[in-house]
Amino acid sequence: MVTALPHQPAELDAVIFDYNGVIGLQPTVPMWSGLAELAGWRADQLGLFQNAFWSAREPYDSGESDDTDFWTAVLGHRPDPELLTRLRAVDTAMWTSTDDRVVALLHQARRADLPMVLLSNAPHPVGDALDASDWRALMTDALYSARLGMNKPHLDTYRNALAATGVRDPGRVLFIDDRADNCQAAARLGLRTLHYTGAPADIEDHLRLATVAA
Repeated sequence: MVTALPHQPAELDAVIFDYNGVIGLQPTVPMWSGLAELAGWRADQLGLFQNAFWSAREPYDSGESDDTDFWTAVLGHRPDPELLTRLRAVDTAMWTSTDDRVVALLHQARRADLPMVLLSNAPHPVGDALDASDWRALMTDALYSARLGMNKPHLDTYRNALAATGVRDPGRVLFIDDRADNCQAAARLGLRTLHYTGAPADIEDHLRLATVAA
């Protein structure tokens, strides 16, 4: 679903991308199971592990808690340094697989000189890994919640991302996210939004409009 105020122009001057669920692929069940097993949870406790994981994730994503704090909360005890290193590595790898179809669209937008900014809820290890990826150079800038000290849908995250695009008018910037609540918050600031549901053609349609206008 795309939202736009009636007075907003159709043309786009920049795009703000979410990462996970848009550029990044969602973790598979085997990935989750592997992480749960490493964390010492039984195979039949995957749902309980995911509940513990997500219950502790928000402060980790915002940078309020560090690796040790997060995994202590998930495990119920402080992990030894070797286990912590392995948990961090597997967790990071789980969130850094990309959708090649969307990455191809990033290349297309880059060739048209369309400014693109990444805005992602991500802890420090994931943000560092994304910055080291090949496609990261296609983005004008990348903003991660752990570095900002706040998670989406905090309105200041969108203000920071808009500033990073270099575009003054939010009505000429498209924000793409797979979560409706994040899109709704962005729309409150006047950004155009695309609630992404997994069809790259939806992104392509909007990028085509922007690149043709350019």
